[in-house]
Amino acid sequence: MKVLLIEDNTTIATQIVEFLGAHQWQVDYAQNGQQGAALALAEIFDVILLDLNLPDIDGLQVCQMIKQQAQVTPPILMLTARDSFEDKSAGFHQGADDYLTKPVDLRELVLRCQALARRSNLHQSQIIQVGPLQLDLSAQTAQRDGQSLTLTSIGFQLLTLLAQSYPQPVSRTLITHKLWGESPPDSDSLKSHIYSLRQALDKPFPHAMLKTVMNLGYRLDINNDPHS
Repeated sequence: MKVLLIEDNTTIATQIVEFLGAHQWQVDYAQNGQQGAALALAEIFDVILLDLNLPDIDGLQVCQMIKQQAQVTPPILMLTARDSFEDKSAGFHQGADDYLTKPVDLRELVLRCQALARRSNLHQSQIIQVGPLQLDLSAQTAQRDGQSLTLTSIGFQLLTLLAQSYPQPVSRTLITHKLWGESPPDSDSLKSHIYSLRQALDKPFPHAMLKTVMNLGYRLDINNDPHS
């Protein structure tokens, strides 16, 4: 599980990060709304934990921003001391998927995160279309310009990450975590899989879709940008 926590109370944040970390989850942390929204739009998360009382932007606005702009829309669980029906109603109307009032039982938080992630996967479209590229997640197949691509299991997972993030790049760190979790192979392994993916995705076609983003990772390009 890859989780983003947006919470300005450092004591609460530390407790959550340590508890989820003990479950071998990767937790990214933002202390304000601007930073949290930027992370949510730049990376792919299984769940976002969002406090409503943030110092710069109200959590409701952050929720709306993420739901409207994220390429892969993550489930959002709101954490707040606001416990009235009106507050909960406002949260759900802005796109929240679940709501927990503080103080939070961290064991329940884990269960709710797992349920949200499962629900999100069930509702995810099984067909991803990025320009000439089409992925069928249920059949684990990919086509470019109607031509089937021969991919390894890792290659398909890698291409799926890139397609889900399009047009944003995916960092090497996130790719490594998604593919191998807490037991990553040596650094040359990812390079090898990228090379194999290029051979299948780009070599038979007139222009390359898989582009390297310097000092970050990789992204898909459907416009044949010569400067990327």
